[in-house]
Amino acid sequence: MKPRVYLLILILVLFSLIGYRLVQKRAGYEAQVAQRAARMKAPPVVSVSRARVQDVASVFEAVGSVEAPLSVKIAAKVTGRIGFLQSHEGDPIRQGQVLVRIDPTEVEANLRQQKAGLAEAQYRLAQAAITQNANNVSVASELRQQEAALASAQADYDQASENYRAQVDSADAAVSNFDAGVRSAQANLANARARFNRSENLYKQGFIAAQDVDDARTVVGVQEAAVDAVMAQRRAAQKQAEIVRRKGKADIDAARARVTQARAALDYAKANTAQKSAYQESLAALRSTVAAAEAGVKAAEARRADMVLTAPFGGFVTGRFLDPGAVVTAGQPILAVQSMRQVWVTVAVPEEVSGTISLGVPARVTLDALPGRRFTGKVTQVNASADPMSRQFSVRVTLDNPDNVIKPGTFAHVAIETHRVRGAIVVPREAVQRGQDGSFVMVVDNSSVVRRRPVTLGTSGTDVIAITEGIRPGEKVITLSAYPVKDGQTVSAGKRGARTGPGRRSRPSRT
Repeated sequence: MKPRVYLLILILVLFSLIGYRLVQKRAGYEAQVAQRAARMKAPPVVSVSRARVQDVASVFEAVGSVEAPLSVKIAAKVTGRIGFLQSHEGDPIRQGQVLVRIDPTEVEANLRQQKAGLAEAQYRLAQAAITQNANNVSVASELRQQEAALASAQADYDQASENYRAQVDSADAAVSNFDAGVRSAQANLANARARFNRSENLYKQGFIAAQDVDDARTVVGVQEAAVDAVMAQRRAAQKQAEIVRRKGKADIDAARARVTQARAALDYAKANTAQKSAYQESLAALRSTVAAAEAGVKAAEARRADMVLTAPFGGFVTGRFLDPGAVVTAGQPILAVQSMRQVWVTVAVPEEVSGTISLGVPARVTLDALPGRRFTGKVTQVNASADPMSRQFSVRVTLDNPDNVIKPGTFAHVAIETHRVRGAIVVPREAVQRGQDGSFVMVVDNSSVVRRRPVTLGTSGTDVIAITEGIRPGEKVITLSAYPVKDGQTVSAGKRGARTGPGRRSRPSRT
């Protein structure tokens, strides 16, 4: 009996609680209906913003790719075995840091061989220079000696010629003198003969004595002897003159022969000076050999320097293709390094926009990998040629990246300023609505009454739009509303961006 009573009491209590809950829920529903009716009768709450004067920049937005401005692959210039390589992907590097060393054994041996060849070439050049100096002194001395000998022989020749002329003139003068003596003696002889003939005629006639005839005959004999003596002296003078001529000519010929011999000796000495040019050519050839040997040494030293590969700039290792102990060939990449102190963001720009972008204009960049961060850079390159496939121009924006937070290869959102209007009247972009008859805004006057105002739009910025006609600076425009508003409706203006519903925002109504 008692269990049934307890069960009945429990059922009664349960139904009482259910009834109480239904009564409370109905009361809450009636309260919500009353509140909703009150809200429907109250003016709608809207967010407003004032039209203001400011500069408006037209912005082109695109998605680009981050690139490293300096990206190189460290490759070997020579073939060899890698002996040192410790850098891995992601390791930071500094400019000039040793990254790779290649075994230099073969190159060192070649360098020593080249240095030995250089030393030998320098020794040969020094020896040739010493020999040339001695030979030059000998040749110069011989040349001066032969020049002096030629001058002496020429002087002897000139002296022999003068002596010949003087002696011939003297001998000819002596012969001439004897010719005069001969004529005088012949005249005396003729005179003596004439006297003898007269004496002999007179003696025959008896006018003179025989002694006078004898005396006249004696005088004739004396004069004949005198003529013979003068003639003998004249012949002797002629012979002496001939001897003088022959001897003078012989002396001249001998002097001429000595001059010819001296000139030949001088020519030979001069011919020896031609050896100087030969020595000069030989020295030039030896100097060329030395220069070639020096070039070989420098080339070997350069090859030895090529065995050590250093970082061309500071940055990070982004690729490693070989390991220590591997044999690398000339031109084969070993490491890839990139500099990230500055990065490029490359975007594709349509043809109609490319003409509005100029070097140096600012650009804003955001990255999906770094949410909440905004970077500012400048346009540094505008390609003058379009891509033949996409017909778009590539534009590069340079960003400073001192902390290395921007990584090459990632995507970036780029906003580039293409046009700027100074002192424009602007309103927020969400305040502008578009209808069948054009663009308009909902203006709230001082009485909180909404007026539909047609406007003419100008340049669009990121958050605002320029209004060229239809609104004045300072007027309030609706940006957000809880319920659709109409022209002439009274509203309650709140702060811009206030929530206008249960957890959501609403755009102005399009009427």
